[in-house]
Amino acid sequence: MGLIVLLVIVVLIVIMIVGMYNKLVRSRQNVKESWSAIDTELRRRYDLIPNLVETVKGYATHEQETLENVIKARNAAISNTGSPESQAQTENVLTGALRQVFALSEAYPQLQANQNFQQLQAQLEQTETQIAQSRRFYNANVRELNTSIESFPSSLIAGNFGFRPEPYFEIDEPAARGPVAVKF
Repeated sequence: MGLIVLLVIVVLIVIMIVGMYNKLVRSRQNVKESWSAIDTELRRRYDLIPNLVETVKGYATHEQETLENVIKARNAAISNTGSPESQAQTENVLTGALRQVFALSEAYPQLQANQNFQQLQAQLEQTETQIAQSRRFYNANVRELNTSIESFPSSLIAGNFGFRPEPYFEIDEPAARGPVAVKF
């Protein structure tokens, strides 16, 4: 009888361990999926920027340095395939460069009236909103995974099977905490 009780306890412990492991795997996959959503929106943003720069270039020819800064920031952001922390840093630089372009457009009323420029603004504003939503989704999944990794008893399973906490996708620059301002 004692052997049966011991066997039942061992089976329950194994089932509990398998359940915790599977929960950690699901959480890790959710983090990867949500990062993919951010990456998709960032790619869309990168595709819009050259069109925006070309439109502005026609009106603000002597503002070449500002436009070059946007292209450099875009290229740096595209080529950064590192951690979410390093990508957030390059995204901060890109957001700042885009702010300069939109500030520059205030000096050119004919640019503000350009229909192509207005359409690009609207698309970029929508993309920025989607990036913010994707970032919140990613960070929620990271929070869930990290909580599971650090909570007892799943922390024992996580440590033994190589699960590590994931970094949040955060914006360091306080001015960049909101979407790019595209109000005219």
